Amino acid sequence: MGVFDTAARTAGRARYAAAQGLRSAWYGAQMSAARRRASGFDRPGEPAFRPSKGTPDLAALRRAYVELFLKDRLNVEAGLYPAPSDVRLKDLPKALRSARAFREDVEEVDRRRLERNGTEIRQQIIDGHNRYPAYYLQNFHYQSGGWFTEDSADLYDTQVEALFTGTADAMRRAVLAEISRELKGRDQRGVSLLDVACGNGRFLSQVMQVYPRLMASGLDTYTDAARARLRPWKQVEILHDAAESMPIEDASLDMVVSIFLFHELPPRVRGQVVSEVQRVLKPGGLFILADSAQFGDYPALDGLLEYFPHGFHEPYYKNYLSWNANSVCEAAGLLPETRSLAFLTKISTFRRIS
Repeated sequence: MGVFDTAARTAGRARYAAAQGLRSAWYGAQMSAARRRASGFDRPGEPAFRPSKGTPDLAALRRAYVELFLKDRLNVEAGLYPAPSDVRLKDLPKALRSARAFREDVEEVDRRRLERNGTEIRQQIIDGHNRYPAYYLQNFHYQSGGWFTEDSADLYDTQVEALFTGTADAMRRAVLAEISRELKGRDQRGVSLLDVACGNGRFLSQVMQVYPRLMASGLDTYTDAARARLRPWKQVEILHDAAESMPIEDASLDMVVSIFLFHELPPRVRGQVVSEVQRVLKPGGLFILADSAQFGDYPALDGLLEYFPHGFHEPYYKNYLSWNANSVCEAAGLLPETRSLAFLTKISTFRRIS
């Protein structure tokens, strides 16, 4: 590597560190302000929550945080995806609006937490709500509007980034790295990908920015928000349906991606979704499963994982922490290939074997 290449890499790393540091500070400040305004995770009169697996090691948490960004930058330098351009002056007005909406919603979220009411959405009138299973009609994270309203779709990105101190996109990019490895040497125009539970389309839009001719689709209930975000890519289709009964032909997809879905599914439904993934994948197709770290991934942080279902409405998360994805996928005909950690996210890949 020449002197100019070395200088360019050093400058790129400096720009990356400055931008991601500023981004993390921005979302970290929002979460700190939200915690100050909230009443805490324990209801008045209840004993303080004590994790059975011990006090989390914050030094281990910081190490995992730093490692996430080191890997992210190395992925950029390896050419797996471009450097993120998510800290721009032109985006400041939108960031300020999102921060204000997040702040204003804290009081409602706190009220539900104190009341331990995560099913408020079931009492609200939702067009076509009978098509959704009961487990879905909940205010996950005590979120206003559940997964149904335009306001909740607008709030979601900021809520997740604030919760994870500005690391959510970096964790998702670890999934993009797996997609890039799978696409190496292939013509993207002939590759089909489905993002299951694509939410408001944020990750899928990032994929399309890198692979604009990919034959992609997304499946979720935030369809209006996702369609608006994916509008620049005419070939992308957004499906409004359930993951356990996908309206997709057998053996028709090269890749299926799922990010932060399985911890919000009842145990029996997880198996159903895995079976559907196996059904729609072509033989040799790849399933990329990204979700929360589980017990044993970071032994020093097991106590931290215990906090999450206590402080947020996550009715199936406690069970998920011990869920064996490998055994469920193998039983369905999906062979485990790789596993990696990106801060508090675990990325596992599986190959349809027949």
